[in-house]
Formats: sequence, C-alpha cells, structure tokens
Amino acid sequence: MNELGKILAAEIEKSGPISLYDYMKSALGHPEYGYYSRQEPFGEQGDFITAPEISQMFGELIGLWAVDVWFKLGSPKKFHLVELGPGNGTLMTDALRSARVVPDFLAAAQIELVENSRRLRSKQAEALSGFTPSWHDELPELEGAPVILIANEFFDALPIRQYCCQDGGWHERLVTITGNEFTFTLSPEPASLESAPVGAERDVYEICPDGEVITDRISKLLAANGGAALIIDYGATDTLLGDSFQAVKGHGPVDPLSNPGEADLTAHVKFVTLKNVAASRDIAVQGPTTQGRFLERLGIEARHHMLRQKADKAQSKKLDSQLRRLTSAAEMGTLFKAMALSHNMPVATEGFGS
Repeated sequence: MNELGKILAAEIEKSGPISLYDYMKSALGHPEYGYYSRQEPFGEQGDFITAPEISQMFGELIGLWAVDVWFKLGSPKKFHLVELGPGNGTLMTDALRSARVVPDFLAAAQIELVENSRRLRSKQAEALSGFTPSWHDELPELEGAPVILIANEFFDALPIRQYCCQDGGWHERLVTITGNEFTFTLSPEPASLESAPVGAERDVYEICPDGEVITDRISKLLAANGGAALIIDYGATDTLLGDSFQAVKGHGPVDPLSNPGEADLTAHVKFVTLKNVAASRDIAVQGPTTQGRFLERLGIEARHHMLRQKADKAQSKKLDSQLRRLTSAAEMGTLFKAMALSHNMPVATEGFGS
C-alpha cells in the first residue's frame, strides 16, 4: 500500500468508512501525495490526453468563440478572461494566439487562471510567458468588468458522492478497508436526499456537490458582471443514474481504489444538474450539444482545410486524425458535450445553432 493509502487506511480504522467524495478529494488533491501534486496527467506521455493537447484547432476555435462573445458584449475596454483547470496552459495559449487577429481583445483581457497545483502553475506560466495571468486557488470574486470563462474537462475531475438503491432507499457508497485493500461498502441507514430520482434496486445515483457550488458561483458572477461561460466535458445530456466513477493510468482503465493518488479519478458530468443550477439564477443556458457539432458550427472543418493546405502528406494525415478524434461519434465527438451560460448579452453565443 502506498503512502496516501496508508493515511486513508489509518483514518478508516480510526473513524470508520469514508465517503467516495472524501476518497476522491484526497486521491486527487492531497498536497503531498495527491494525483495532481505528483503525476504528469496530460498528453501522449501522461495518463490521458485532452482536446487542446490533441490539436491546436480546439483551442483556436475556443479563442474565436471568446472573441465573438467580447464583440457581442460591446467590446469592453476591460474584461476577465477566466479558465478553470488550465492544465499545461495549452488551451489558453492556442486561444490567445487565434485572438491576435483582434488586438483590442488581447489588450482588454485580464487573464485569471484557477489552479491549485503549484507544479501545473509553473507549466502554465511557461506556456503563457508573453502574458501576465493571475492565479487563484478557487474562482475569485471578480468585479467591475464582464466575464468570459472557459472550463474544459474541469467538472469531471471534481469529487462525487454515490448512492446505491437498496430496499427502496438510497444508501451512500463508502470506501472501507478489507484486509490490505480498499473496497466499497454501503451506509447502513438510507440517506436523506431532497431531489433524488426514483431508482430501481441496485441503481447508482451520483451527485457532484462542488460542481453545483462552482456553477452557482459562475452564475452569480455572470449575473453581477455580464458575460458568458463555456463548459466542455464528458457526460450525458440528461441522465442522472449510472455508475461513472473511473480511473485512468497510462491511457487505460485501472482499479479506482488501487494506489490512491497514482491514477486520475473522474466521473461523468451531470449537465442537467448544472443547467438547473444556472437557470435558477436566471442565467441563459445554451445546450448541452455534442462537442462534434459545437466545433463544426465554429468552423473546425474550414480551419482543418486551411492547415492542410500548408501541410505535407504526413502532416495532412495527422490533421485528418485530429479532426476525427475531436468530432467523430466514435471518438470524442458525441460523448463530450458543450454548454454555454450567459447573462446581459443581446445575442446568443456561437456554436449552438439557432
């Protein structure tokens, strides 16, 4: 058992089983042994690859989406350009490069990055060496200017709680220790859940408390300042039931309860829940729509064609592969969804159709 495992095992032996939420929070965010403190998550050499790492086209189109939002806001002289969980800084780098076609946009942008990992902050600083971003441990209270916010594969990494339907009640799924291994168990008493769906025996219901809180904070920011937020992540449009808790290491699935802190832990985003949170704040919601359709509406095929014109045979083949991976239903195109939140905008944001 690794060091973080020993810490969690001692806690369980002292106080009893812990929630899946607490297990995920420690496994991902422990300051010394957590996944994002020690591992190299992103890229071909890491454990998984995100859309910005697949192709420059993704970040470039997000940058143009942000420029369009800025125009629709009336081209303010100052605005907050926020990214949640910027990873290696690739998305923001590509977005700002494509935004160079509108120098006034770059001059007006105050770049705000929400990142807990000091190691990733240093990578972001290197990637954005031509800019002067500010870093925050959590979404800050931004005032005095509109907000344009981007969250790509951020919500799926937030810790979740799981409940299993047993004898007509929802029992929280907990993590305990059996022998020398972590295993699942259920709380003996049913949980009191205000808005849980009706479930059949052994159904699993997941909630992401932090995701709801952060969506509410984004909604408050937009309500106070105006602007738009773009959320891209994987998950179903309106499904609430199902066990989506998983772990990835070296681009493949592994046991999520084995060696905590050494693999990425994620769960599907419940878009319908985030949508309802935003709507409760009178925030306009577009989508969710599939990532493939969203990128196609933003012009990814035209950008692909433009890049291909200057590419050799090997580069063209790679560009074709990148386009398929981002937009095909057999790859990321359907599983991943895009949703926009906005307030005080006279025209809807691009990418979601009429």
